[in-house]
Amino acid sequence: MSDTDNKQHLTDLYPFLHNKEKDSAQDTAGLLESIKQKSDESIETKRQFFANNAEELLDAARAIAKVYQNGGRMYAVGNGGSSCDAAHFCVEFQHPVTAGRPALPAMNLLADTAMNSAVANDVGFKHIFVRQLDAHAREGDGFIGFSTSGCSENLMSAYQKAKEMKLVTLGMAGGDGGDMKSSGLVDHCLVVESDSVHRTQEVHVACYHIIWDLVHTLLADSRGKVS
Repeated sequence: MSDTDNKQHLTDLYPFLHNKEKDSAQDTAGLLESIKQKSDESIETKRQFFANNAEELLDAARAIAKVYQNGGRMYAVGNGGSSCDAAHFCVEFQHPVTAGRPALPAMNLLADTAMNSAVANDVGFKHIFVRQLDAHAREGDGFIGFSTSGCSENLMSAYQKAKEMKLVTLGMAGGDGGDMKSSGLVDHCLVVESDSVHRTQEVHVACYHIIWDLVHTLLADSRGKVS
C-alpha cells in the first residue's frame, strides 16, 4: 500500500480526525463510538466462538491433560503477535497463579534467540521450530501453534515434523483456519472465524486461559490415572 493509499485508508476509517477544521467535541464523540464498536465486536466474536466451539475446546484440554498425565511436555510456537501468545501459553503452565496447582512443563520455542537466528541464517526460517522439536520433543509430547492466518510456513513445517514424531498437535487459527485446518496435521484446531487479527488474538487469549483451567481440573479429577 502506497503512502497516499494508506493516508486515504486512515481517512476513511476515522474521517472525524482528518477534517481541516476540527471540532473537539465531535472528535471525542467519534473516538468514543469507535471504542464502543470495537469492544462490542470483540465481545460478539468471543460469544459466537465459544457458543460454537465449547466441545472442541474441551477436547483440546483433554488432549493436553493426557500429555501431562503421561509425563510429557508442551511446546508452543507462533510468529509476531502470535509468538507472544505462545510465550503467554507457556508461562501459564509453568507458573500457575492459582494456589495449589502444580507447575507443568511448557517450552516456548521462540525464547532462544541464538538458536532461532542460527537456524534461520544457516538453513532457513521455515526450519526454526523443526530443529528444536527434533532436539527436544519425544513421542507423546504436545505441540501447539498460534497463527491468525493458519498459513505460516514455519508452523506447517513444524506440524509435519510433530506428526512424524507422534506428538499430539493442537492449533489456534483465524479466518477459515488456513493450512492448519485443511492439512490434516493438526489433531485439535480451534478456528476463530474472523478476518480481524485483533479479534482473533483476543479470542485466542481467552481460549488458552480457559484451557489452562480445564487442564488443571482434569488432572486433579484424574488422580494420576490415564484414561
